[in-house]
Amino acid sequence: MQRYYIERTLQAIVTVVSVMSLAFFLIRLMPGNPADAYRAELIQNNPQLSQAEIDHRVERKLNVIPDAPLHEQYVNYVTGLLRGDLGESINEGVPVSEIIAEALPWTIFTMSIALLLSFAIGISLGALMAYKEGSSFDNGFSVLSILCNSIPNYVVGILLIWFLGHRFELFPTGGRHSTEMDRTVELLAPVETLAFLGDALWHAALLILSYAIVAAGGWALRMRGNSIQVLGEDYLRVARLRGLSERRIATRYVGRNAVLPLYTALLIAIGFALGGSVILEQVFTYPGVGYYMIEGLEARDYPLMMGVFLVMTVAVVIGVYVADLTYGLIDPRAQTRGGEH
Repeated sequence: MQRYYIERTLQAIVTVVSVMSLAFFLIRLMPGNPADAYRAELIQNNPQLSQAEIDHRVERKLNVIPDAPLHEQYVNYVTGLLRGDLGESINEGVPVSEIIAEALPWTIFTMSIALLLSFAIGISLGALMAYKEGSSFDNGFSVLSILCNSIPNYVVGILLIWFLGHRFELFPTGGRHSTEMDRTVELLAPVETLAFLGDALWHAALLILSYAIVAAGGWALRMRGNSIQVLGEDYLRVARLRGLSERRIATRYVGRNAVLPLYTALLIAIGFALGGSVILEQVFTYPGVGYYMIEGLEARDYPLMMGVFLVMTVAVVIGVYVADLTYGLIDPRAQTRGGEH
């Protein structure tokens, strides 16, 4: 067991370092890399600057020494990362770590609600579809689930903005919260905190729905397939012969065994939800990490782009890592004799 944990930990570390290194070298080796582009911009806009001053500004912005060999730039960059220095945003003019620290809680807030909502709806609907396999209910919702899962979430988002945002004016179409609302999140001020959270949820409602509608279709189809497979197992016939109620069979045998394979997918989806926020946050003008990812791409803001990319990579790796370590604890069948995975 201990060896398994050590292997998975090393695997997670190697994955993060590999992705970070690949992204660093690919972007650096591209013609017209960010350092050259920023240097050219400084020379054009500030012809009075000396070469040393230009190099100093490039180093401060990009967290690399522009004239140093590539391997020295890489070591300098990794050293900065270990100190929590992601460089300074070229476009925003503030440290990237501050932008991410300010935007990440909002993305976690919206994506966690959307993911849990889609999961709850999906597994409930999928279980009902499996129990009514072959009925008009099953056929109708299977088609609906396939349709929902096939449409990109940003298309659903645009439709919701048009119908519920502009046509019926039920929800705001952008922003984190109302401008007149104070950001109050304190245990000693529950009324103000609830008012602020309610306002934030109201502003994020269409974004959350866009993600949840699409993702729920996928969860429903997976749950339906797992449940149908479990319903055909022999131990369910034995349970019925023992006189167990259908409700107990459905919750303790069918539901539990059908949901277990989705546990890993759910943890991995937590990481990928950050990546899924990129286009949605741009559509809804919602300043989370996905919004700043697009801003960085459009402005060729390399430090901001790399910082957000690293956060998304680490989130996916952590999701897979936690799934690997905990799946055996919730499903003993995943462990072999002796406690080894």
